[in-house]
Amino acid sequence: MYGIAISALGMLSTMATALTIDGFGPISDNAGGIAEMALGGSEFKDTRKVTDVLDAAGNTTAAIGKGFAIGSAALVSLALFSAFVTRSNMTSADATDILSPLVFSGLLIGSLLPYWFSGMTIKSTGSAAREMCEVANRQINAFINEGTPINSDECIEVSTKYSLREMILPGFLVIGAPLVMGYLFGSSALAGLLAGGLVSGVQMAISMSNSGGAWDNCKKGLEARGHKKSEAYKHAVIGDTVGDPLKDTSGPSLNILMKLMAITSLVFAGSISNHGGILIKYLNF
Repeated sequence: MYGIAISALGMLSTMATALTIDGFGPISDNAGGIAEMALGGSEFKDTRKVTDVLDAAGNTTAAIGKGFAIGSAALVSLALFSAFVTRSNMTSADATDILSPLVFSGLLIGSLLPYWFSGMTIKSTGSAAREMCEVANRQINAFINEGTPINSDECIEVSTKYSLREMILPGFLVIGAPLVMGYLFGSSALAGLLAGGLVSGVQMAISMSNSGGAWDNCKKGLEARGHKKSEAYKHAVIGDTVGDPLKDTSGPSLNILMKLMAITSLVFAGSISNHGGILIKYLNF
């Protein structure tokens, strides 16, 4: 486990490079947006062609950067899992025995948490996007019909409000799930929960980061080939709409889910070891 912790530290030491290649995509994307707002005619089209190519490359580099973050999160979570097992006075066999009913049940529930968490974040992203579209549509209609100036601060307020409000339930899920599992079913069940969340979360985070970037690049590839009016482009736009929350919201946030569940379990390990398993004790299981 010491070697795993050092491996995690080694991956984190390259974080400057990972952040650099991760930031390449948004910079290129924003450059295209600024060109669209500031330029016109052939000048805009030429600039946009360059920024679209850079943005497509940025999606690939961002996926690589997220891969570094996911790998380091997996190693850190594994090291924290080991620390939790040690502090809970369990042996490695007790914590990883999938033939144990408690460990196996925790494993199944833990593997479901990343799906539940991702569903909540994707739904929140969609709700915020719909609200922002309604605000923008209302302001544009008021500008056309009444000449009312467009207020971009209202759109920013919608984004900020949803970013804060919609993260309350996912936050409770990440922090509350280990505590509920530990105090009701004990340390063995919690060890299974952490293991299931780690294995399932790593696979989902990698899949979401790569698939989201692929859908975005698919749309850009069709645009570059002049297929914006084709049926394939309509489907690519739908794919990109799904891919953006995958690669920018749910995928990266699974790193937080894995690490925060492990840290919460480690902090409360002593208390859970002494007072946990209330339901198991009550049922004499």
